[in-house]
Amino acid sequence: MTTFEISGNDFALDGEPFRVLSGTIHYFRVPKEYWADRIHKARLMGLNTIETYVPWSLHEPLPGVWEDSGRLDLGAFLDAIEAEGMKAIVRPGPYICAEFSGGGLPGWLFRDAPPVAHLNNREAAGHTPVRSLDPAFMEPATNYFRRVYDIVAPRQITRGGSVILVQIENEYGAYGNNHEYLQALTDLTRACGIDVPLTTVDQPAGTMLEDGTLPELVATGSFGSRSAERIARLRELRPTGPLMCSEFWDGWFDSWGEYHHVTDPAASAFELATLLEAGASVNLYMFHGGTNFGLTNGANDKGLYRPLTTSYDYDAPLDETGHPTPKYWAFREVLGRFTQLPDEVPSDRGPAPVRSGSFSATAPLSALAQEWLPCQSLTMDSVGQYSGFALYRCFNDDDDVSTHTLTISEVRDRAIVHADGRRVGVLERMDNDQTITFEGSAQNIEILVEDMGRVNYGPRIGEHKGLIGPILLDGEETGQWEIAPLDLDNLAPVLASLNVEQEGEEDVAVVGKIKEPTFVSAEIDLDEPADLFLDTRGWGHGLVWFNGNLLGRYNRRGPQRTLYVPAPYVRAGANQLLVLETDPVVDMRWGLLEGPDLGPIDW
Repeated sequence: MTTFEISGNDFALDGEPFRVLSGTIHYFRVPKEYWADRIHKARLMGLNTIETYVPWSLHEPLPGVWEDSGRLDLGAFLDAIEAEGMKAIVRPGPYICAEFSGGGLPGWLFRDAPPVAHLNNREAAGHTPVRSLDPAFMEPATNYFRRVYDIVAPRQITRGGSVILVQIENEYGAYGNNHEYLQALTDLTRACGIDVPLTTVDQPAGTMLEDGTLPELVATGSFGSRSAERIARLRELRPTGPLMCSEFWDGWFDSWGEYHHVTDPAASAFELATLLEAGASVNLYMFHGGTNFGLTNGANDKGLYRPLTTSYDYDAPLDETGHPTPKYWAFREVLGRFTQLPDEVPSDRGPAPVRSGSFSATAPLSALAQEWLPCQSLTMDSVGQYSGFALYRCFNDDDDVSTHTLTISEVRDRAIVHADGRRVGVLERMDNDQTITFEGSAQNIEILVEDMGRVNYGPRIGEHKGLIGPILLDGEETGQWEIAPLDLDNLAPVLASLNVEQEGEEDVAVVGKIKEPTFVSAEIDLDEPADLFLDTRGWGHGLVWFNGNLLGRYNRRGPQRTLYVPAPYVRAGANQLLVLETDPVVDMRWGLLEGPDLGPIDW
């Protein structure tokens, strides 16, 4: 039987010292058809291990409903790592951060929590069960771990597989210091058959390392600079045992309304070399970032709400589309000083197909409003909707046509307001908007609310989405509200109501008829499947599907200006492009560019 254990200051594989040279690839951010390619390119750069988080919220979107097909097939991902002759590290959370919606915690965990509570910091820890021993959290978490470990346990290196390390929690020291909780997770992990070494990860700042680990666990660090100082802090905590940076931040994420973040390859390579010269093991976060497909992007809120872009390129060594960057070659040179490199090197990317055209069919967003429900708490969560859009409406007796002021205590996260069929404005959480003033009647108020991404780090994890009341019209509370959840997983009503423009009629988009939230559709003919880059410049704010695959969001705020369409989502011949545009656009056309455009950078 193969062994992997701690031996003195080293990891040991079958009794021989083994330095972990790892890179992160999130299987859920990469099409399954591309896993083998990305893993292979990691080995060509000099890595011997692949690390991944496991997102609870994707695998269990509703209590007891387990999803593991397609790009959620964790077992197949671990098998692909083994097939490449590499090792694997699994980090199942339950909280993962990862700039992922809600930090990977399912929205249904918080359905019965107060909608206005700040649910996830040390001061508020007594008000919420998450990341604690409270049975309301531990019971569903235990069920989740058992499902995950049923997949991971038989794939451990001790049983002929690839998994060499499993992580307990994730940067828990930034959240709390309940060691009984960490011990319970450790005991559960062992009881589920995990026998490889267990780790924790925390930032080497304050008491986070001490608060987030246990004596029997391998304490590792997360940082991207001042490597010598951080390694010294780790050695101060643990005078013996392996040194490891489990998250070597080699880039950064992007948020809407900001610049595209990049880091200097030479500076990152220097920090990597410093780590390796100190004898440490390392995991690059990220080796390949991938894409926040669907509605999975996270958000941050430190007084200003900032949702992440659809691209999770991260300025990683392998870019969002799977091609080497200058950082790839800089890191390969460093790694070559410490390990034997393969002779093979990956090839460069050629240009993608370039096309352009106009949209030929429309359908109203209201086609998705299949059922109106009474809405007492005004949140989407209260009716079991944990992402996407919801439509609210309220009927008022007031038929005054003078100036009105609508005030909403908090919008989570974007609200398009209509009064008696007129679009009267938009309230943006990104701008801390609460009030809108408009002219004309206000007997029927409709508000389209979008969840733009759940906070993944800090005190606002677990907050409800939708409208946080009270809602006032001219200083008085409005009448009873109703809510219609809009099911973006079932587009049949939209496809059935698409109004195809007849030959000879003016094009719907070119003449500027996109004035209200509307689906627009186009057919794109291609010779063969290929990676595509959809140009979103000139568009407003919305979502894109390609052949039924929800690619993610676009936003005129930038920085991201193209959406990546992976070749596995593309067909030879006719392809359907479907766009939900929520803002007025005068001349909305579609275009394919020969490469990605993630926006201007800020050094």
